[in-house]
Amino acid sequence: MRRYSQAVPHTAAPQGFFGWRVVGAAFVIALFAWGIGFYGPPIFLGVLHATRGWPVSLLSAAITVHFLCGAAVVACLGTLHRHYGVAGVTGAGALLTVVGLLGWGYAREPWQLFLAMPFGGAGWAMTSGAALNAMVSPWFERRRPVALGMAFNGASLGGVVFSPLWVALIAVAGFDGAVLAVALAMVATIGSLAWLYLRQTPAALGVAPDGDTAPVALAGDPAPPVHAVALDAPRRDRRFYTLALGASLGLFAQVGLVAHLFSMLVPVLGSGAAGAAMGLATACAIGGRILLGRLMSPLMDRRKAAAVNLGLQALGSVVLLGAGSSGAGMVLGCCLFGMGLGNVTSLPPLIAQADFRPADVARVVAWVTAVGQAGYAFAPAAFGLLREWGAASGQGGLLLFLGAGLIQLAAAAVMLAGRARRADAVG
Repeated sequence: MRRYSQAVPHTAAPQGFFGWRVVGAAFVIALFAWGIGFYGPPIFLGVLHATRGWPVSLLSAAITVHFLCGAAVVACLGTLHRHYGVAGVTGAGALLTVVGLLGWGYAREPWQLFLAMPFGGAGWAMTSGAALNAMVSPWFERRRPVALGMAFNGASLGGVVFSPLWVALIAVAGFDGAVLAVALAMVATIGSLAWLYLRQTPAALGVAPDGDTAPVALAGDPAPPVHAVALDAPRRDRRFYTLALGASLGLFAQVGLVAHLFSMLVPVLGSGAAGAAMGLATACAIGGRILLGRLMSPLMDRRKAAAVNLGLQALGSVVLLGAGSSGAGMVLGCCLFGMGLGNVTSLPPLIAQADFRPADVARVVAWVTAVGQAGYAFAPAAFGLLREWGAASGQGGLLLFLGAGLIQLAAAAVMLAGRARRADAVG
């Protein structure tokens, strides 16, 4: 049994709650994770297709392997965190991401690229989605929507920064030089952040979530585990299945479209403007997440908010579908699609917080993330086939944009289907 000091039973939160420093670290980690592992592959696909003549379908399959291997790792992320700590796993994730990134830049044969993808996928799993939730959630309860929103804004900023940055670096230093420079920057930055900020826990600092007062543990007491365990009942709950399926469908459409969007924009806008348009889409994602954070209240139906968000993305897909050779139409479609881009990843953890017991939330998020990533891993390849079928029939991006819009609407319907039992008590 844990013993606490009787002389000083409680302590106030330290000046400048440390949890916000963790949020800042998570923000920067998300910037690199998404800038490399999510927004990088669409750029890499276009570069390798143009410079080495590798088929779009083959490169799409490599992206699928990247995400599929990440799904296998994220399902075990809670176990990894319990055994090795959040800081250690995050640092290892940065190193694995670098291996995958160097594979993109230095592979001279397709088999070499596919050999590197499992490493990059594992690194992506250890530094994104559920990993960010594991970094931030122990520090916040009441203010978790705001804290997670701020951390996930790093993901959106990753698109704003890295989409045009990749294009510029490749133009200046070549593809291999660009990936080497970014790889070195990632290892140095994430390694430092993990060491300085992710090794701490609220219990070690004697504070409760949100910086509230908490009992002070004696010096010899071990810190409690970050993650709650035992998650059998939620996995049999309808709310879990609708959350997992709805998030998976939304991410499937989003990842599939993003993987091909840059190369679809280039013929209309040119490579420089296409990179800027991708950056603009993710800038809109930051705006969409900030707007939702301001509007969200404890009484807001988070599933309904997710459905509205997916509907906005479907509208963006329709605009892209009708844009044709209109640059203005393409940019408008990117903005509408981008407005919902960030919330697709940050809303599922918040829905889990509202629908499940606090002890179950971390495992729910990990399982939903794993299911979603296993599903969207096939999105780049599936959308690559849609793109090739559309090109063969002279329809261009018709099937790609139409498919994305329909899947987004289906995801919204599934999210709403889970509302019927939201009032049920959990445990």
